[in-house]
Amino acid sequence: EGKPAVVGQSTFEDVSDGDWYHDAIVWANANGIVNGLSHTAFGPNGNITREQMVAILYRYAQYKGLDISARTTVTAYADDEKISAWAKENVAWGVAVGLISGTGNNKLDPNGNATRAQIAQVMMNFCEAVAK
Repeated sequence: EGKPAVVGQSTFEDVSDGDWYHDAIVWANANGIVNGLSHTAFGPNGNITREQMVAILYRYAQYKGLDISARTTVTAYADDEKISAWAKENVAWGVAVGLISGTGNNKLDPNGNATRAQIAQVMMNFCEAVAK
């Protein structure tokens, strides 16, 4: 998105004006792309789960006006019940468009931390399958 204008201040107590990521978080939050861990905490130094990663990309695709209608069932994964209720639609989309797949042993690992390699792969998948 280049360097979009930032309007306002962070509503998160753990994101300060001088933080190098401040503008990005304020912009992404204002545009509905990222949420905090609560109304007052963003968790900028925390890990990101696989379902959170997919949710961010889903909301970014929505923001860009891209097609987000694809869905598939995820019940084939042995750990489908571990997908958080708020992330079910996002994960079903992510699997349907090929952003993510299992991590082995027929598991999706939605609450597992995304590795740097997984993030790189998912970003490539997003660019090739969604943002083309």
